Amino acid sequence: MIKRRSPSVKASAKACPPSPLIDQLDEIANPLKYARTIIKRNPEYQEIDDAFDDLVHTLTFLNAYNGSTATFNSYRRETERLLQWCWLINGTSLGEIDRRDLEAYIHFCQDPPPSWTGKKQAARFRLKEGERQPNSEWRPFVNKADKLGNMPSMALSQKSLQSLFAVLSTYFNFLIQEDYLRQNPVALIRQKSKFLQRHAYQEPVRRLSNLQWDFILETIDELAQQNPGEHERTLFLMKCLFGMYLRISELVADERSAPVMGDFQQDQDGNWWLRVVGKGNKVRMVTVSDDMLGALRRYRTHLGLPPLPYVGENTPLLAKLRGRGPVTSTRQVRYLVQKCFDLAFERMAAKGLKEEAQELRVSTVHWLRHTGISEDVKFRPKEHVREDAGHASMATTDRYIDTEMRERHASARHKKLKPDFD
Repeated sequence: MIKRRSPSVKASAKACPPSPLIDQLDEIANPLKYARTIIKRNPEYQEIDDAFDDLVHTLTFLNAYNGSTATFNSYRRETERLLQWCWLINGTSLGEIDRRDLEAYIHFCQDPPPSWTGKKQAARFRLKEGERQPNSEWRPFVNKADKLGNMPSMALSQKSLQSLFAVLSTYFNFLIQEDYLRQNPVALIRQKSKFLQRHAYQEPVRRLSNLQWDFILETIDELAQQNPGEHERTLFLMKCLFGMYLRISELVADERSAPVMGDFQQDQDGNWWLRVVGKGNKVRMVTVSDDMLGALRRYRTHLGLPPLPYVGENTPLLAKLRGRGPVTSTRQVRYLVQKCFDLAFERMAAKGLKEEAQELRVSTVHWLRHTGISEDVKFRPKEHVREDAGHASMATTDRYIDTEMRERHASARHKKLKPDFD
């Protein structure tokens, strides 16, 4: 039984950054053994009677998500934060959490103490003298300055809140099934509306303008001409993200799949398709346009390969520039895309288009996917776009149809604040 912390003890815990608990998936294959390692490494947890059992059940839960690194990382982040808050701040075990505790935890996540917040992403553990050691620079929360040096608010976005509720609800349901908990605190928060907003309108899709995309393409094409050894790959990557609206996870190699050139396949009618392993480990076939096929030919010619792939070809779709094998880091891809956005912004600003370029300062990789879908849905059947995008429902694809909002705004454009009365 854990005694709830006094205000002075809570203040002390908030002033000290916690150590990371859970390492990579391959390090926690044995939950019992790894839980003992954590308790031994962190003497402060030895005073908490239920910490060991909390850890074992949490590690068992996380081991069930060994099919996707992204899912594991997301679930590890949320469960680790909750454990640290329970033990260090609230003075409770998982079995003692009630609705009020969970609401307090959500408020804590929206305004974490400075000592728990880092200014950059840092690895949880580092290899030192052949052993995995906690990284003292790691923090449970990260608040990075934007490109202008401004520190954004730590308040969780609606998307982040929805993800938090979804992950913790799944987590608690697992613990109930394991007879470790009796109730799901997330289910007890009846009035989630005070955290989650319901919009009476459809949120606009965040996308690039056609002018911005033109500048991005021109910028990368110029880079590829100046330094083909490095940027022909960048040009091909950007066209894949836009032209086939792929996700980053569908381009890099991980434990689910390793995309290869042989994934480009020609059917009996001579049409080309790309086999993709998407979210939920679902396989889909994406149509390859003539322009995209031309981009593939150009990239393969640069690599010294035949213009088109052959059946069963195992050449990595996105190969490392140095060394052998495929790109495995989504962070590396994000860096490349961000570099393209930054250079395009500079070119637009130099041509007197700084105002039109502003969105490039906040755009992300996923905007390329949004932009590609938004353009295609204007002239392609939305059922076809849905299949290529891998959307689970037509409602998701419908979000990209902005004709109604354009017409609605056009009808209101000439409204007068001082109407003419006849």
